[in-house]
Amino acid sequence: MSVRLPARERRRQLLDVARDVFAGQGFHATSMDDVAEAAGVTKPVLYQHFANKRALYVELLEDVGLRLVTEIGEATRQAGSPREQVELGFTAYFRFVTENSSAFRLLFGASVRNDAEFAVVAERVIAAVAEVVSQLIEVDAPPVQRLALAHAVVGMAEATSRRVAQAGQGDGTGDGEHTTPETLAAWLAELAWYGLRGIRPASP
Repeated sequence: MSVRLPARERRRQLLDVARDVFAGQGFHATSMDDVAEAAGVTKPVLYQHFANKRALYVELLEDVGLRLVTEIGEATRQAGSPREQVELGFTAYFRFVTENSSAFRLLFGASVRNDAEFAVVAERVIAAVAEVVSQLIEVDAPPVQRLALAHAVVGMAEATSRRVAQAGQGDGTGDGEHTTPETLAAWLAELAWYGLRGIRPASP
């Protein structure tokens, strides 16, 4: 028998449990029964909070995206210089990935890539992250160019995170202890910072 929780706490618990279940099994292989069982609730309780499985999955993607954007924003606000902003932003991203591997798999996994509705939500998340990053790019360039550069930086972080995730599953890449969030952030921040320093001033 499940413990009775306030509606807000129950919804939070269901989202956290569903995130891990979907990340482990994928959208199509996971049923609402699976989520209810993992959460220790009845299926009617689950349906009180989410109309159906797709609605639950969309809210999960939005929830994960909001957490990622919030953590990057909070981290970069603590920086004392533009260079430190870049590194702290990468650190927040990689820390989120390593500490929330199920969230990363959910947001960038096959279920999202292969479903048009989910892909739209994921693209909104990426766009939101890129918008935050674009504010950290201090180059003499119009906003549209800074946003394009921000998307490139986000793509670099995502690709690196995928490699780290694969290494953690034993694919033989041998990254091991060297790929802490701080180490990854230092490596990519240096690449991004000096690359951005080479951007030529915008043409008149």
